[in-house]
Amino acid sequence: MAKSWKEWEKPILELEEGIDKLNQLIAVERDFEKKAALTVRAQEFTEKLNKFIDVRYSRLGPWEKVLVARAETRPYTLDVVAAVFDEFVELDGDRRVGADHAVVAGPASLEGRPVMVVGQQKGRNIQERTHRNFAMAKPEGYRKAIRMFEMAERFRMPVVTIVDTPAADPGVESESRGISEAIAASMLAMFGLTVPVVSVIIGEGGSGGAIGIAAANRVLMLEHSVYSVIPPEGCAAILWRDPAKGPQAAAALKLTAQSALELGLVEEVIPEPFGGAHRDPGESAARVKEALVRHLAEVGAGSPAEIKQARYDRFRGLGQCTDS
Repeated sequence: MAKSWKEWEKPILELEEGIDKLNQLIAVERDFEKKAALTVRAQEFTEKLNKFIDVRYSRLGPWEKVLVARAETRPYTLDVVAAVFDEFVELDGDRRVGADHAVVAGPASLEGRPVMVVGQQKGRNIQERTHRNFAMAKPEGYRKAIRMFEMAERFRMPVVTIVDTPAADPGVESESRGISEAIAASMLAMFGLTVPVVSVIIGEGGSGGAIGIAAANRVLMLEHSVYSVIPPEGCAAILWRDPAKGPQAAAALKLTAQSALELGLVEEVIPEPFGGAHRDPGESAARVKEALVRHLAEVGAGSPAEIKQARYDRFRGLGQCTDS
């Protein structure tokens, strides 16, 4: 079983690369007959590619969803912010320790309406990943988020959080500075808000790292994102002392968007474009924007007290079950 998105999608990537080379040949070919033959061949390969993608993405299992959610070309938080919001102004620092670049936050405009945006940011290459700490926020990241939540409450700005993290930072430094307390404080701050809060999971929604900024009135998920109490490899290491059993753990965790919707953990699964959000980031962002605007309007129809109480009731209702 594939261990990474690149390994799993290798046949598709090779076909796409071959079609790109054919198109480059077509662009420079001057002989009309050869150009026509190459064009027909490119069309045939494109049709085969589309059928292959259609079949492959219609049969995604839990582990394949994890791999797609981690795709290196998938839109990250700042990509979504740039496509969905206007006038985003990033603010930094927690007024205690320093900056945490795993969390990006600041005021922005959504269709002319001021909102507060808080999200977790991954990196595209090793330098960026190190700079962003692989989107694993430290205590100062959650304290920065709290600053933004308080500012949103003060200025009556709805809050949008964008979740994309494998987990909170598990390092010794974060533990020594109170990572658990910071996550809990962030959740407490969110539960105290009287403005609408909508969260959208665009990739990985892992562990307390995700819930620390997802205590919202509405939680949405992109179709191929995942939401779980722990990354599959971590779960496998605890249960079977073997991180290689991540695929089995992924199946047991019910971490797909479809499972989350069935379990009532999220309000909506946002369909991704053909072949995943990474193949059409613009269309994916447009769908996220439409959903955000709609849910913010629905939540915002209540009074401040009703908005706060609805958020509390939502979480109190999760996980309830009855004996059959």
